[in-house]
Amino acid sequence: MPRSTMQTSSSEELIHALEDRPAPGPALLAAVQHVLACFIAIVTPTLVIAGILGLDRQLPYLLSMGLMVSGVGTFLQARRPWGIGAGMICLQGTSFSFLGAITAAGLLVKSRGGSPDDMLAMIFGLCFFGAFVEIVLSRFLHQLRRIFTPLVTGVVITIIGMSLIPVGMTSLGGGEGADNFGDPGYLGVGALTLLIIVILGQARNPWLRLSAIAIALIIGTAVAWLTGLTRFTTLEAQPLISLPIPFRYGFDFEWSVFLPIAMIYLITAIESVGDLTANCLISRQPIEGPRYIERISGGVLGDGVNSMLAAVFNTFPNTTFSQNNGVIQLSGVASRHVGQYVGAILVVLGLFPVLGAVLSQIPPPVLGGALLVMFGSVAAAGIRILARVTLDRRSLTIMAVSFGVGLGVASQPAIFEQLPAMVKVLLSSSISAGGLVAMVLNLLLPDHTVREQAASKAEAGRSTT
Repeated sequence: MPRSTMQTSSSEELIHALEDRPAPGPALLAAVQHVLACFIAIVTPTLVIAGILGLDRQLPYLLSMGLMVSGVGTFLQARRPWGIGAGMICLQGTSFSFLGAITAAGLLVKSRGGSPDDMLAMIFGLCFFGAFVEIVLSRFLHQLRRIFTPLVTGVVITIIGMSLIPVGMTSLGGGEGADNFGDPGYLGVGALTLLIIVILGQARNPWLRLSAIAIALIIGTAVAWLTGLTRFTTLEAQPLISLPIPFRYGFDFEWSVFLPIAMIYLITAIESVGDLTANCLISRQPIEGPRYIERISGGVLGDGVNSMLAAVFNTFPNTTFSQNNGVIQLSGVASRHVGQYVGAILVVLGLFPVLGAVLSQIPPPVLGGALLVMFGSVAAAGIRILARVTLDRRSLTIMAVSFGVGLGVASQPAIFEQLPAMVKVLLSSSISAGGLVAMVLNLLLPDHTVREQAASKAEAGRSTT
């Protein structure tokens, strides 16, 4: 399909623009890099929830369903059937935001003598109905244009990138709980991975740039293994195939624990708007106007539908990941058709669990080196949006307060522990705290620039008459 005029003129850094159809080889290579960048993040929330709730017996199936639903959701976001999805490479994965509320609901059932299956029945019932919060909200985003301005979305995207950078640093040091955290060998192999991505990302050869992340991860893993920094663990026995069974563990619901989960769906919708806006910017799509609103409305709707599917097929809520925005920028491939390849690969990994177990062998320091570049790219995309905003006193005030609150929460996450539960849920994430402050200030502080522009237009109209 030919590129549009806008893409031709502004897509010089892209090897394949949004509507391009790359040949199967380059498309598969680009898709594999998205999977490598996001695989650990997709499975980690499930591992944490299972560990807290004691779901050892259910864990293999939960992991398989998480990968499979992520694949279906990614496919829907790229394909955009019936307006469901953003029509871009929007990799879907299990959200970290729900960990607290989900484990609280499971522990409540457990305290009453409920079995692991009873806990999962309650969790998936709550998440199923909670998904409708996001689905309904997506239908009204066009009426919220005063809230989701470039200033607000730029702030949110920048905070998303900055708040994720510590995750990359933790992996670079060896991972959470590593005995020899910060070992010079870990830092060296992570730095090597990062350096390879940077060098190949600047290459003129499209194939080198296209495969920069995959090559860096392979070389980094090989060096870590050859130098004895890591050892490949023995793969545990995995089922040959995992088939999705709707509501395999039953279905339950309770109002007393529903509200926190519903509120988190609202917060993740705000985060998704930021991620989708960054994706639009990197993919050389408009970040204002009707086309932009239509795209992010479809993306948030896709998040809600995918989270509903996740509850039906026994996994936890999905959201749009930030990592893939960095992959798009580094690889130069924004083609939404690559998103369909990503979805297919994730479905296969879910169907055949042993394949996912092999991918989990990438050492944390190697992955950390790649994540630092990708998360940094997300923050840079936010700064790029803010650079287009008129940086007057009002804008700088909103940015200063929002960054102060958002990054302050990131540095002291326990600061709101003594506040009421609902307030704590709203402000527990640096992204939601900073984003909410930006939205409120954007509505409350008078925008003299808009008024002056309106007055100038009116004056010009009177002069013409």
